[in-house]
Amino acid sequence: MSSTEFDRHVAEQPDVVEELLAHTEVPRLDPARPLVLTGIGTSLHACRIAATWVRRLSGGRIRPVAIDAHDLALTESLTAADQVVVVSHRGTKRYPNEVLSAARSVGAATVCVTGQGAVLPDADVVLRASRQERASTHSVSYTSALTVLGRLVCELLPDASKELADALAAAPDAMRRTLGLELSRRATDTLVNGAPHPFLITGTGLDAVTAAEAALKIKEGTYRWSEALHTEFALHGTPAVFAATTAACLIRPGLPDGGRTDDLAGYLTALGAPVLISDSRPGADLPFADVPELARPLVTLLPFHRLVSAAAARLGASPDLTHLESEPWTSAAGAVSL
Repeated sequence: MSSTEFDRHVAEQPDVVEELLAHTEVPRLDPARPLVLTGIGTSLHACRIAATWVRRLSGGRIRPVAIDAHDLALTESLTAADQVVVVSHRGTKRYPNEVLSAARSVGAATVCVTGQGAVLPDADVVLRASRQERASTHSVSYTSALTVLGRLVCELLPDASKELADALAAAPDAMRRTLGLELSRRATDTLVNGAPHPFLITGTGLDAVTAAEAALKIKEGTYRWSEALHTEFALHGTPAVFAATTAACLIRPGLPDGGRTDDLAGYLTALGAPVLISDSRPGADLPFADVPELARPLVTLLPFHRLVSAAAARLGASPDLTHLESEPWTSAAGAVSL
């Protein structure tokens, strides 16, 4: 099966991020007004990262909400005081556009981060990220949206933005170095041979969002079920379903985690489960280059992109087509309007 377009998009990420950092002009949001970030799936993951950046850089003074566009459109409320940032790679999905419509109807300020193309979302400001991807398993759409959101955060908090700006500036080089690192054969073997059992990915802080995005890419690109959990959550209740057949990849944190990654690794190992480690230190199964903490989301995801490609080739899956190349998936998907 084909992963040609997916591989091309994965490889172009450092250049796209570098270009966006150099040439993206963004508006100055108001730090005194509520900030609502919204999207679905990969787009929501990008919103969660941006919300964390704002909380950390503001010292908790600003606490934005990152909420699923489906819920925001159907069961939540917006006010004229809100600043609504919608992330939508294609710009065509139903609920992100309904959020924009609802926000504009109450007089809220609206910003849409979307891919380059003919679609013009109904927002006060439209910020373009990467070109539209030809692969259904998105990669550069995510990292480019993160880059644009990072620029927004820097403009929102100019007095506290240097740490994030410096981290983002270091990201393209770290991304290139990461794409040149070798995945362990054990990582691909573990994902491929673990079927039909779930593949668990864990992390803390920003890495917990990376885990969620990585699990989605594995499902889309390899047709293997993957679940993401915060490392701490994985130690509460969830161990009741752990077994020797539970394969897991733990993202080792850059900040203190109270020893919980080691605790989880020990728990799984004691049950005979295979445990993979993603880390910037030598010997990692899914290695990534060292990078400032705030830019980790742009880098820590890349070994999972490469794992998807390697595993898909052996499983006969297509990251380009996400199972829509065959029945009954083609017909089932055709009956659902996104």
